[in-house]
Amino acid sequence: MSLAIRTAARRPAAGPAPARPRRWAAAVAGAALLASTAVLTAPAGAATAAVPVDFATRCVPPPIAGIPPINGTTTAEITVDNAAPRIGDVVTVTYRVAKPAASNPVDLALPADIMTPTGKVTLGGAQPGGLTVTGPKKNPPVPGKGEFPPFSMTGTFTVTTAGSITLSPGDYNIHTSYLMELDTPCTVSAPPAPVSRTIVATEGPGANERAVSLATASGKPGERVTVTGSGFTPLADITVAGRAGAAETADRLTFRADSAGAFTARLRVNDKATTGIVAYEGPAWTADKGAGPAAYTVVDDAPLPRNSQKLTASVTAGTLSMTQAGDAVQLSAVDFGTGGAASGELRKVTVKDFRGGPAGWSLTGKVTDFTGPGGRIHAGALSWTPACTTTAGSPSTCVPGSAGTVGTGGATLASAPDGTVTGGEFTVDAQLSLNVPAFTTPGSYAGVLTLTLI
Repeated sequence: MSLAIRTAARRPAAGPAPARPRRWAAAVAGAALLASTAVLTAPAGAATAAVPVDFATRCVPPPIAGIPPINGTTTAEITVDNAAPRIGDVVTVTYRVAKPAASNPVDLALPADIMTPTGKVTLGGAQPGGLTVTGPKKNPPVPGKGEFPPFSMTGTFTVTTAGSITLSPGDYNIHTSYLMELDTPCTVSAPPAPVSRTIVATEGPGANERAVSLATASGKPGERVTVTGSGFTPLADITVAGRAGAAETADRLTFRADSAGAFTARLRVNDKATTGIVAYEGPAWTADKGAGPAAYTVVDDAPLPRNSQKLTASVTAGTLSMTQAGDAVQLSAVDFGTGGAASGELRKVTVKDFRGGPAGWSLTGKVTDFTGPGGRIHAGALSWTPACTTTAGSPSTCVPGSAGTVGTGGATLASAPDGTVTGGEFTVDAQLSLNVPAFTTPGSYAGVLTLTLI
């Protein structure tokens, strides 16, 4: 498995058949036994843990079995790889049937690896719909008159709507490949089945595209400077203010942005200590709804005492930037038939915040599906455990993002909060793990992880 990194400054055949048991094999493929009839439900409206549920099921054996439809009970559970996805994330869903509504009604033992399950999962709540799930051709031997073993099926869906999304087990089919190819469809008697899992989807974080510029970079005390802004919320209340180092001055102006989120204002600057000008929405500065500071110098032309000299020094604001130690990660190999975690380490990223001012920063990542000879391994299978360190003397402190799924919608790798004075140098890395399904076709699979710093 391999992972390319991009950055942006703004992932057995059955034995020979006996002569007589062809009809028995057909019967086994379609038979069902009654189980308990208790029903467990999970409340909707908030993210919940997976809950096993029982639901009435009607199984129809193949006609060759000579067995009438049987009304039984299935016990199943729905699990997900991401219980708090963002819009655009691909969620991997596992439908596990702990107790099928079908059992072996005859004395003939069945060999291993003849059962292939498929099924449906019903979505409700904020994103109604459904998805198809499939399972591997894998089962232990089934003794005569023995219960059919549990099985699991997986599938994916893309989150398109924010809110609570419920997941309920749906119809499933047991396909057997012993003596002949036969199907036993089992349907939910009173759909939908009880909710087994609820997840909560949220909007993805948007980049702050607000910008501010000045008509001139300096002026005398009391002069007005023309401030131009763009990318603000249309018709939002805007404050333009002077900044003296890390603190705002009394020089401020409040007005409303136009219908395109732009404005032009003329701010009178009186404070001789002013070093920059900011613009923001709301009652106070925040990095996600503000822009600046744009550098501004007040030229103090007050006459000096006789035989004196005025000495002036300035500190120039820099930029927010990042570099990375390489752009390719080779994840460890996994075995066909076993699957599991393909692990590796993110190439270290160095973030330099030399802007000065109050704004923090956020470094996020999102990954594509991994493609290879067997198709795709979905982006939701990649997870990370972030870590970051702060260089001594930096005004800000780096905070690692939470361990969890990366996905196509993105997740936070690291951040530094807003503050009175921010800035510094930081090193960011992460442990990576790609959950590879057990029977993924052998070969190389590659995805692209894109990092964005804002």
